[in-house]
Amino acid sequence: MFRSLHMKLVMILLLLVTSLMAVVGAFLITRVTNFFIDDFYQQMSDAFGDADFVSSLRAEAGQDEGYRRIQSLLELYAGTLGIDSRSRNYYVLDADTGEFLAGSDEEGGATLQQTANILTARNGKVGDKRDIASNFMDVAVPISGGENHYIVYIRDNRSTVASLNSQLLLIILQALLVGLLVSVLLSFLLAKTMIDPIEKLTEGAERIASGDFDEQLEVDSTDELGILTNTFNDMASVLHETLDAVENERNKLDTLFLHMTDGVVAYDRDGALIHCNPAAVGLLGRAPQECDYATVFEPLCPFERVMSMQRDDFIESTLTVGDRSVELYFAPFSDEDRGGVLIVLHDVTEQRKTEDRRREFVANVSHELRTPLTNIRSYAETIRDADGDLPRETENGFLDVVIQETDRMTHIVQDLLTLSRLDSGRTEMVMARFPFGEAIDNVLRSIALEAQRHGHELTHEYLTDLPLVMGDRGRIEQVMLNVLSNAVKYTPDGGHIHVTAGAAEGRVWMEVSDDGIGIPVADRERIFERFYRVDKARSRESGGTGLGLSIATEIVQRHNGTLSLAEHEGPGTTVRLELPILQHVVGEASYG
Repeated sequence: MFRSLHMKLVMILLLLVTSLMAVVGAFLITRVTNFFIDDFYQQMSDAFGDADFVSSLRAEAGQDEGYRRIQSLLELYAGTLGIDSRSRNYYVLDADTGEFLAGSDEEGGATLQQTANILTARNGKVGDKRDIASNFMDVAVPISGGENHYIVYIRDNRSTVASLNSQLLLIILQALLVGLLVSVLLSFLLAKTMIDPIEKLTEGAERIASGDFDEQLEVDSTDELGILTNTFNDMASVLHETLDAVENERNKLDTLFLHMTDGVVAYDRDGALIHCNPAAVGLLGRAPQECDYATVFEPLCPFERVMSMQRDDFIESTLTVGDRSVELYFAPFSDEDRGGVLIVLHDVTEQRKTEDRRREFVANVSHELRTPLTNIRSYAETIRDADGDLPRETENGFLDVVIQETDRMTHIVQDLLTLSRLDSGRTEMVMARFPFGEAIDNVLRSIALEAQRHGHELTHEYLTDLPLVMGDRGRIEQVMLNVLSNAVKYTPDGGHIHVTAGAAEGRVWMEVSDDGIGIPVADRERIFERFYRVDKARSRESGGTGLGLSIATEIVQRHNGTLSLAEHEGPGTTVRLELPILQHVVGEASYG
């Protein structure tokens, strides 16, 4: 209840008014009391300071029954002394014994106590000592005449002061009550002018805390509260823009982490997982709840070691997960107390495979070139060393071998140049519409004699009408010829080669099936790699370089098509060529 600003304001005003009235009341009562005391002693000082009055008292005191004559004289001066027989009285006392002799208050005189001022007067001195804490005021003056010694004692019981103070206290209490009522009314007025804007600011802050930035506060004044409200609205606008920018950046980062191919895993200072993107889950082969640091990464890089590094430092490591090779980069992501460890996972499986293939490619090229070069050198040295002693037929045979090996080297170099151009994109594809069926027929006529020489039965069947396709006809026929040549080469004499073709759903296809030696399952995935050959000895005997299918694959991919091994029942192989009828994305191809 008292935590309310309104109630605090009411209490402050009430305490302020109460304190003010208490101070004013105490001041007034004290001042009134001091005024009456000062007035009493001033009046007594004036009266007994009158030499004639004192002389008259002494003269009367020297007479018989002097105290009676003094009483009569005091009655005459009752107005001067302020004697009213109610609150202020006079008493004539015996100076030796302090006994009451006469006075205006017979009853009070009989019970009169010996005060300090009376005792002072009995010693021959005027007793006019003030005591503000006492409930009376008194003055005792010694009067001597002849052998008679008396004391004139004036006593005021301060009933007038008490009555006046009571009236003042009543007035103060009434004023206090009115002040309290005014304070309550003022508190409501102040609440309207001060607390209401603060409550509106509080409501606005609560809306902002809940994410509602649509409504701005109304500015009802130009004072400090109005300035504060304007500042609050400006702050809310800036905060809204800042939060939008932060949310936008956060969405970017979330999208980046969600779709990036590299894995990202983050841990807090205690090693608890705080982030693991889908790429990291895939690379580690674990669910996020199973990716605790101690189990997965602690053997590779201790957690405390990473936390002790500077932000610019990192540690590189490698992790093998199944058949995947993953490079890991450990780094602290903050120097603050709430920092942690960030791990980036990069899949280098394909990179390493590519590196292995590159080394294998270089080794294969070296091997393929070394064999014909060795043969050429051997036969050339034989001819040179014979110095014309070889028979003409033998020498010509050696020269034929040299020419044959030279042609073989030329084919290898040409194929390598073709692959190089395809890889670099420098080979232009002369794109034009041509009949897909006529291209197949042309290739079948070209290979027919070679098939007959091996005793193969070459047949073909078109399952649908074959449309015009967009592509480089020469390159496509090169692919078809390569596939058919492989079928002729790797099918034992007297085999069967069947070509089928068709079109469906915006694409054309051709399949070449044979009943030859076939391709083992272990080699099927690598058959289209460069220099890869299933039966290397037989391939070299037939003059193959191992680059034909690689070149064919590159050409088909440049046409947005596919070249693959299809399902085949029984011995042999089925190779499927599939191309789009229309080319939507051709890359760097030119159109003719």
